[in-house]
Amino acid sequence: MIEAREQEALNAYLNLLQKKGATNEYLKKRADLLTKLAKLIQAKANDGYMYRDALEAVLEKLDRKEWPEFIAMARDFYHFWIKDIKAIAALNSESAFDIEPVKWQPLEANLKVLWNMLDKEKFSTSETWPLKAYTLALRQEGAAQALVDTRVKLVKLLLIRLRDAPERNHRIYRIAADCTVPLFTLQDTRRLFLVVVREFYYFWAGDPEAAKYILRETTGQYI
Repeated sequence: MIEAREQEALNAYLNLLQKKGATNEYLKKRADLLTKLAKLIQAKANDGYMYRDALEAVLEKLDRKEWPEFIAMARDFYHFWIKDIKAIAALNSESAFDIEPVKWQPLEANLKVLWNMLDKEKFSTSETWPLKAYTLALRQEGAAQALVDTRVKLVKLLLIRLRDAPERNHRIYRIAADCTVPLFTLQDTRRLFLVVVREFYYFWAGDPEAAKYILRETTGQYI
């Protein structure tokens, strides 16, 4: 059993999935996984950092092949848990949420091999433009060179993972990010990668106000 707040959030999330046409099997799988998460966050404050810690605890008990799907569902469930009405309304819109997963995933990769090739890799104009804008924004915020170098390298890793994507949209971006998380062995590196992913998204999407999201990490939630 889970407490009333978490059960209410879970019911609301599952009702959305059912409304979108989810099968009973699909609903049960998500209910089972999110119940494990709910047991860790019940009676706790609605805090993003605490939520992230609970999510990490569940991830450690799952096969890494299951991580991308669980990260995605936990991200959506978070909005129901904190009762983010605006985000929930967006998920309810027909165009914003689809239970049918995008079939594409980045190719399987070895992190050590990818990491060692990043500095020598050639990037296209469409990849370089947001990368340079992100780098400049970090420097204008006064970030130390070591911080800039690390973040830029993580962005390059993500850009390589996105290369064979069939489309360019937020769902594809999230899939590439979620499928890259399991490559990292160290929890701190996974967390930093997700911070960078959140920051860089606005540059990748061409948001003219992207710079305002730089070094503004205030919650532990996933993208």
